[in-house]
Amino acid sequence: MKGKILLVALLVAAVLFVGCTKKAEQPTASLKVGMVTDAGTIDDKSFNQGTWEGIVRAANELKIENKYLKPTGTTVSDYVKEISNLYDAGYRFIVTPGFKFETAIFEAQTKYTDAKFVLIDGTPHAGDYKSVVGPNTVSIFFAEHESGFIAGVAAALQIKEGEMGFIGGMEIPPVQKFNWGFQQGVAYANQNYGTNIVMKPENVVYQGSFDNVAAGQQLAAKMFDKGVQAIFCAAGGVGVGAINEAKARATAGKKVWIIGVDVDQYAEGIYDGTNSIILTSAMKRIDVAAFDMIKAELEGKFPGGQTLIFDAKNDGVGIPANNPNLSPEVVAKVNEVFAKLKAGEITVSDQQGNLIK
Repeated sequence: MKGKILLVALLVAAVLFVGCTKKAEQPTASLKVGMVTDAGTIDDKSFNQGTWEGIVRAANELKIENKYLKPTGTTVSDYVKEISNLYDAGYRFIVTPGFKFETAIFEAQTKYTDAKFVLIDGTPHAGDYKSVVGPNTVSIFFAEHESGFIAGVAAALQIKEGEMGFIGGMEIPPVQKFNWGFQQGVAYANQNYGTNIVMKPENVVYQGSFDNVAAGQQLAAKMFDKGVQAIFCAAGGVGVGAINEAKARATAGKKVWIIGVDVDQYAEGIYDGTNSIILTSAMKRIDVAAFDMIKAELEGKFPGGQTLIFDAKNDGVGIPANNPNLSPEVVAKVNEVFAKLKAGEITVSDQQGNLIK
């Protein structure tokens, strides 16, 4: 009897040993990547979502571990707190979306020298706007004016004649460049393809925030009531309000359009289960930027200390590959224009009032 008990005990011990050995042999994530959101959420159909989608893609394809934290507030200390929480949890690669993180990343890149930081649409500074991109940080910007330009060309070619408007969030350079580029795209279509689109100054508005959904709906309603047929929204949650207004009108049988921003917002504009009020979207490939930086880190090629520009030349901006509300003829013309932009045959200005060259 004692022999049988000893044999069972040995077998149990062997199983436990094998189980522990197998567990120890399981591969661990090669990199822990964290993200801190701004005032929005990771499903905001805009900046946070685009960044997070790039990180999720890296988790699926590159086998990294990922996590995001949403601050309780929007101050520098709130952002620094969540960056510290990620660092303390072992996340040594941290991605932050937007200019609001500029001062927080300035502090973090000095405090956590063994971590890597990716700041999208901003540059680190101490509150004095004097850029200091540390050797463990990459600052990424986009050619929003080029993205807006292509979307403007596409929208004008599809609408052909009538009025368009623009609703921006905060009046900051990225949003302004979307606006200026879009207006240049409309002008280009008018001059080169015979379209007749008008954008009145009264229909170009900056709401002042990125989260006031109700205000966005009200602004869109006023423009649509005045006869505006399509509104380009570069406004985060404010743009969501405009989308909601357009969906309500489309449901009532009226024909109005929204041009989306940052990511492909077609799905957000679906109002009857099939059709969408999103004509097209002026995209910044935020997901590609986040993914590329993670991949670079894993390959030992992280471009620390640099400021990178994602533009038409490196396919960092543009409109979606699929645009159900654009005719094949319009898509063909837009592709021709994009090819010229990519080749440098067209130069879009990033300054107000300047025309394309």
